[in-house]
Amino acid sequence: MNPGLHRLAIVAVFIAFVVIVLGAYVRLSHAGLGCPDWPGCYGQLTWPTQAEEIVQANEAFPERPVESGKAWREMVHRYLAGALVLLVLAINFIAWKSESPSRTRLLAGGLLALILFQAALGMWTVTLKLLPVVVMAHLLGGLATFSLLLWLAWSVRVPAVTATAGVYRSLRPMIIAGLLFLVAQIALGGWTSANYSALVCTEFPGCQGELWPESNFRDGFTLFREIGVDYEGGVLDYSSRVAIHMTHRLGALVVFILIGALSILLMKKPASRKNGAILGAVLLAQVALGIQNVVLHLPLANAVAHNGMAALLLAAMLWPLYLSGRKAQ
Repeated sequence: MNPGLHRLAIVAVFIAFVVIVLGAYVRLSHAGLGCPDWPGCYGQLTWPTQAEEIVQANEAFPERPVESGKAWREMVHRYLAGALVLLVLAINFIAWKSESPSRTRLLAGGLLALILFQAALGMWTVTLKLLPVVVMAHLLGGLATFSLLLWLAWSVRVPAVTATAGVYRSLRPMIIAGLLFLVAQIALGGWTSANYSALVCTEFPGCQGELWPESNFRDGFTLFREIGVDYEGGVLDYSSRVAIHMTHRLGALVVFILIGALSILLMKKPASRKNGAILGAVLLAQVALGIQNVVLHLPLANAVAHNGMAALLLAAMLWPLYLSGRKAQ
């Protein structure tokens, strides 16, 4: 065990969660292009605040006039993401300097490679003007960083041998299946948001008076599109957005059934009852937030909470997976 590395990893987990939630807030408040350049904002390390600075910024970027409210949200997100990069560098320094197991060192190194790639995705999100596949990948990269930091925190703290490992090991195939479907569903959620498809259906469980309106899956799920187009606000037609939205709903149903069943099975066993209850509670909260996004027409606070709850649900699924790989006492 390495208490110092564990504490640093926990801090990094918290910062990563805040970055995920703040990133959702930036995206959902249409501030993703609040700064049209990278890594600065209108050529500055901060954002234009003085009248003279704003005039100069507007002259330099006439296609994207300064909107201070969007600019500061984007830059605060970048500052926190930069702080997370520094934390991961510190984690690597400690892991490689101390006598940490090789697995811990490799995990720390993998985290560093991932977060540097995540920074590149953040840059491409801006320079490619919210290209949907990049926006979705940036979301998944943030959640992958959050997940690996959790795994690192657990690996330097939780004993390799645990009394309850056998309970989780018996459910390992179901845990893995649930996790894979959850990741796919999160990707669908990111694709829905990146293509501005959340408000195409404002009824539940149907959509615009139909159970499943006409849908264009070919265009809706074309991953690679033209470079140079400004994708802010979305470019797809109605039927393409319906295909995305309704597929996300269908995925939510599959995940609800699979993870719900896993939660029930965990609650049936005394050794895993608490974790099963937590998993079930987070799942229900996430489903409720998703439904409210539709019927309340995507209120900002609710939509941001839906993103944050997705990260918590991912964590609640990773913990049983982690325990299932431990040795039974």
